[in-house]
Amino acid sequence: MDITTVADDLVVMHDGTTVHRFDGLDAGADLEFFGLAVRTLDRPAGELLCRFATVNDVHFGELECGRIDDDPRGPIRRSAPGEAPYPETMNRAAVREIAAIAPDAVLVKGDLTCTGTDPEFAAFENCYRTAFADRLHVVRGNHDSYLGQHVYDRDVWIELPGIAIALMDTAIPTETTGDLGEFQLKWLDEMAGSTDSPVLVMGHHQQWTPDTSGDGHRSEGYFGINPDASDALNEVVARHRNIIGYTAGHTHRHRVRSMACGVPTVEIGCVKDFPGTWAEYRVFEGGVMQVVHRISDPSALDWSERCRHLYEDFGIDYETYALGSLSDRCFVFPDRAR
Repeated sequence: MDITTVADDLVVMHDGTTVHRFDGLDAGADLEFFGLAVRTLDRPAGELLCRFATVNDVHFGELECGRIDDDPRGPIRRSAPGEAPYPETMNRAAVREIAAIAPDAVLVKGDLTCTGTDPEFAAFENCYRTAFADRLHVVRGNHDSYLGQHVYDRDVWIELPGIAIALMDTAIPTETTGDLGEFQLKWLDEMAGSTDSPVLVMGHHQQWTPDTSGDGHRSEGYFGINPDASDALNEVVARHRNIIGYTAGHTHRHRVRSMACGVPTVEIGCVKDFPGTWAEYRVFEGGVMQVVHRISDPSALDWSERCRHLYEDFGIDYETYALGSLSDRCFVFPDRAR
């Protein structure tokens, strides 16, 4: 039994493909379900101003899940004969769930495709643009630029009631690793300084922090945003107390660390396999809440359950790695303005 989601009014538990959902709960309440203790999140002060949602690592066009290059080890999962391709199954279920909360915006943080082909981009657009139209905001990931493509490579500033979001391109064409250029950081510096609203920064690649490796080694081959650019992002965030955090995808896991300035730097798991998630953000007058949801459509759960043990042949506990802790998924961002 996994406690997958907790909000100020909601607890969701999954027992395999069985879903237990408890709505209408009191905020900040200590509760017990099926012998498991859980506390609902404290609700920030004031009115709810807006809701928005994010997804990442949706991977339209992918046919094999769990494969690393040409390595035969796995397990490697594929859609069964007669089934829809699993990216279609997972993303269409995510879209239905997101649409049900009537979000003010939907942000996609990269890896829209497997290899960045025109049909893969078209499949993404057909699924997400059809559902959300001009509420949809997109930035690319490494999978979308391996062939040097420049689709969705613009930094985007989105203003919603009570919050501004800086959606930033961290991809390096033809590379797996990430970067933020000097001109991008100057743009973020100027935009954050132009508003009194809380600002949440988002991109595909996760940030390097000194605790990324035990000895703080600064590897230029770091899998996420390189150390120099990560430090420069930290410096911009430190200058602007209205920037409440940075959130990314790329790692297919849920994790929260701290920048050197103490601000959360967050990773959100993928849509396409276990646990199969999307993130909701509730913006109140007094703060911002992150609530990660596991996609609970029966066909989506059936697929994501098959993916609990990806990479087992490599000695990786993917189930624990990908799910993370409940506090990695659901929390209220600290208010730096006070």
